[in-house]
Amino acid sequence: MLAIYRKYRPKTFEDLLGQEHIVEILRNAARQDKFAHAYLFYGSRGSGKTTTARLIAKLINCETRQTDKKFKETGEPCNKCRPCTEIDAGHALDVIEVDAASNRGIDEIRNLQEGVRLSPTSYKSKVFIIDEVHMLTREAFNALLKTLEEPPAHVIFILATTEYEKVPATISSRTQRFHFRKLALNEIIKKLSLIIKAEKLKVADDALELIAALAEGSLRDAESLLDQITSLDQSVELKDVERIAGKIGYKKTAQLAEYLLKSSLEDSLSYLNEIDQGGYNLVQLNKDLIHYLRRALTLKMSPKIEELYQKELTKDELAHLKNHAQLLQEQKHIALLKSLIRAYSEMRYSPFAIVPLEVAIIENLKH
Repeated sequence: MLAIYRKYRPKTFEDLLGQEHIVEILRNAARQDKFAHAYLFYGSRGSGKTTTARLIAKLINCETRQTDKKFKETGEPCNKCRPCTEIDAGHALDVIEVDAASNRGIDEIRNLQEGVRLSPTSYKSKVFIIDEVHMLTREAFNALLKTLEEPPAHVIFILATTEYEKVPATISSRTQRFHFRKLALNEIIKKLSLIIKAEKLKVADDALELIAALAEGSLRDAESLLDQITSLDQSVELKDVERIAGKIGYKKTAQLAEYLLKSSLEDSLSYLNEIDQGGYNLVQLNKDLIHYLRRALTLKMSPKIEELYQKELTKDELAHLKNHAQLLQEQKHIALLKSLIRAYSEMRYSPFAIVPLEVAIIENLKH
């Protein structure tokens, strides 16, 4: 059975989520047949870099585009001709994917150079996709540089990385660079909702929101987590996601934050112990709490930041956060935040994870 993230991988630029600025440029390049000889895609994991690389491979080699001028104007691959279907199935001999994380040495790049010299077996162009290119050794980069300086006309390189700053300037300056942004929470929720409907799954709204939040801007991570959780063969509730992911939902974090902001020591401690009894990861809870209070603090200090938080949070979550921002007392709660950060570093290596967190709460709320 095909994994959800592979089954629902975009087959056209129309389906590519959240990278409109890149889609427009590449579509125009396709309409005019003005493809660069080398591209560098960089950005966070699961944002669509290798998917876009495969779309370019299809565009360049799509037979329908080469014969139908009207279709060519769409700037899309047809997904019906032989090259398109072979590339989608991962059977294309002229589309070579290299994982630089496990093939990072000079020998691998020399083998690649040999392949570059050979003409395509049956396509118009040969496409080399090098994933996690920042992992290459210095010698391998030097060898790659020689190839990028004088590439044959039939070859296109697409380099992808999550760590752009580790790619030498000599390499990046010889490519067209595109930055892939993290996906907004509502974009991920929207895509997951379509998958849930198509797969006839039953997932509660708050459970879906937590799955999307856990992905931290990566659609692939969100789809993989959805796959894992829905394999339980039942209606998925928030508690199921919390149990499997070992992370509590936004509402529980917000509730604990409210007790702290209202200086309610008794409620804070009993709620924390309730969460601990439920077997949740307290180190992760403190991390979420720090992020929550940080957001509340920055929202109070700079109301304009609400526009940014609209991309990361649902409407309900944002409403909660705005209410809590009003409860903030600057000096008092900055001190609390510092204590929680200290507790976090102690909790990570302590066999008694709850103790540093309890001490931080007591120290700040006992007055």
